[in-house]
Amino acid sequence: MQNKTDFSWERYSSTPIVGIIRGLGIDTVRQIVKAYTVAEFYTIEVTMNTPHVAEIITELRINYPDLNVGAGTVCNMADLDKAITAGAQFIVTPILDEEVVKKCVAKEIPIFPGAYTPTEIYRAWTLGASAVKIFPATQLGTRFIKDVLAPLDEIKLMPTGGVSRQNIKSFFEAGVTGVGMGSSLFDKQMIKDNDFDSLQHHFTAIKKDIEPFCN
Repeated sequence: MQNKTDFSWERYSSTPIVGIIRGLGIDTVRQIVKAYTVAEFYTIEVTMNTPHVAEIITELRINYPDLNVGAGTVCNMADLDKAITAGAQFIVTPILDEEVVKKCVAKEIPIFPGAYTPTEIYRAWTLGASAVKIFPATQLGTRFIKDVLAPLDEIKLMPTGGVSRQNIKSFFEAGVTGVGMGSSLFDKQMIKDNDFDSLQHHFTAIKKDIEPFCN
């Protein structure tokens, strides 16, 4: 499946959370995404180290046209090419690979590269990042976000790793434009129990927590 640059920033902004799917089978992903879309979440990434990742991305693109479907843990050009071929509408990386960023910018595919230090963050932004993924956010916290945005207030930040329902509001209050969430969003016990109704309510509760920051 060839990529179309039809990522919807409007839908992303209505719920500025990127849900991170990692290591789950396609049947489980199908159930999760049903609950996810009913709860009005619109942006999801499937990591490249998930089995059958290309098939999952392609299926979600076909069956959920209102969903922004991206690829995460893209670490090199081979990963990027595989993700684009599968139909990924946006790319997320855990590290700053300049080649990957430049190719995404050239192809007008939203790219959220991972960065940790102010220098890395600024470099990612100047290369054309749509937003910079602050990773791992657990180690840095909201004080770091505020300190970085003081001099670099034009940069869009998307902390990932350690964002939870307990602290998500504080990240938005610190000035981020979105967050990435994995296991804290896709509750492992609910998924293990096939309790997708509770998972949907969990999604809805998180969205309610950040309602003032949703456009």
